[in-house]
Amino acid sequence: MASTFLSRVIGLVRVKYIVWIFGRGVEADAFNAAFVLPDMISYFLVGGAASITFVSILTRFREEGRGEEGERSLSVILTTMYLVLGIAIVLAEIFAPWYIHLWFNGFDAQKAALCVTLTRILLPAQLCFFAGGVFGAVLMVRRQFSVQAVAPLIYGLGTIIGGLLLVKRIGVSSLAVGTLAGAILGPFLMNWFFARRAGARYRVILDWHDKGLRDWVRLSLPLMAGVSLVTADNWIIAHFASKVGGAVSLMSYAKQLFTAPTAMLAQAAGAASMPFFASMWTQKRRYEFATGVADSVSRVTALGLLVASGMVVLGQPMIDLFFTGGRFSSADSRLCAVYFAIFSVSICLWSAQSIYARAFYAAGNTMVPAVAGTMVTVVSLPIYEVLYHLQGATGLAIASDIGIALQTLTIAFMLHQRHMVSLASLDYAELGRCLLAAVTSGVVVWMAVWALGALFAHLNGASLLRQTRWMDLSVLIAGIAVWITTTKVVLEKTGSALPRVAMKRLGL
Repeated sequence: MASTFLSRVIGLVRVKYIVWIFGRGVEADAFNAAFVLPDMISYFLVGGAASITFVSILTRFREEGRGEEGERSLSVILTTMYLVLGIAIVLAEIFAPWYIHLWFNGFDAQKAALCVTLTRILLPAQLCFFAGGVFGAVLMVRRQFSVQAVAPLIYGLGTIIGGLLLVKRIGVSSLAVGTLAGAILGPFLMNWFFARRAGARYRVILDWHDKGLRDWVRLSLPLMAGVSLVTADNWIIAHFASKVGGAVSLMSYAKQLFTAPTAMLAQAAGAASMPFFASMWTQKRRYEFATGVADSVSRVTALGLLVASGMVVLGQPMIDLFFTGGRFSSADSRLCAVYFAIFSVSICLWSAQSIYARAFYAAGNTMVPAVAGTMVTVVSLPIYEVLYHLQGATGLAIASDIGIALQTLTIAFMLHQRHMVSLASLDYAELGRCLLAAVTSGVVVWMAVWALGALFAHLNGASLLRQTRWMDLSVLIAGIAVWITTTKVVLEKTGSALPRVAMKRLGL
């Protein structure tokens, strides 16, 4: 989580650079929309979860003492999918204009043409992400997680450096070029280098009868055929938001700021727990598996409730401090803060579903979550459309929360129904204490921020003080201090073990 936090800091610097230079204008909308087609290709051709499926396969080979066979299968899968993915990328390069016109039908001709150019630059990065996911799985099976946190740092820096070096020559295309370079140097080369150091060797092998390849296809096909709302959420939002000028960018910025704590809670915990879940399932330690998953879900959900309360009330000063400036106005900041607050309500759900989904993947079952995800996505589509027509872009953020709630509850129920992880084993008492602490701290922080804002406004009106970034920083620091203090007091008074466990984990 600490390493992921550092990578997200770089991610925020990356977003800050983009909003400063391009704001919410035509270039920003085109750049943010350009990621959708590459993401779709990756999702539908490699299941959107290369590292997850590989962890299950390589863990089984390792547990059964068939390491060499697993290494050969790795080479076969990489060679096969490089061939398939390469052909798909070439076709996408050709048909990108038709796709942009269809999916982003709210873009005018200028914005659509720019989006096509940026999409074509970004498409080859999917080869790097796939190979990086495969080599990353080798490291995860060996319980080596540090590279998974460092690689995104390099990826994020690539966008920034590309912009700094080339923006005056090629404009917003500099960001796409930098992003591609970051994908090559970070997710691909970093994982390849350290996987090679760990003993993995890649050879060009085509063998359609390889057992590892067949197992990977069996696990990945449901993920390729199904559509999980976890991924489709961004695609759906971008589709509807394209009809409102600047909405694609504003919602993208809000989502990227929202994903920083989400990554620390959901992705970091899920990635680290996956090899342990897979090992327990392979060894038929069903009770330990069930309690391990339930404990993980309880903890990340409890933390998600607490973090959400701070994010909702501190979103405005946070966005003012991080994003406002350059071509990003105060009005843009206020609108972005609304989207961010709505997204933040669901952080506990995003965290819980991440663990629940990995429980199925660790058990070698990708069909059930794929079917569940597809059903939830189909059911959610009318919700996005109706709320968009009723509330505009704000309605899309609300629909996102509703959709992820349906996703989480559906997959949790399916695990319970199959006697894999019981819903009764969740720590409801601790969740209740954390919910009480979240509501209390949220109200107290809101009152403190309102009081500080009123004081600063009075001083500013009396010409004793003018609005500055130091003022935003003061409000944010004060709000965080009040949030931590209030949360800690309420948790301790209600008998929660969370503060004690957290201090122990941190070695304090």
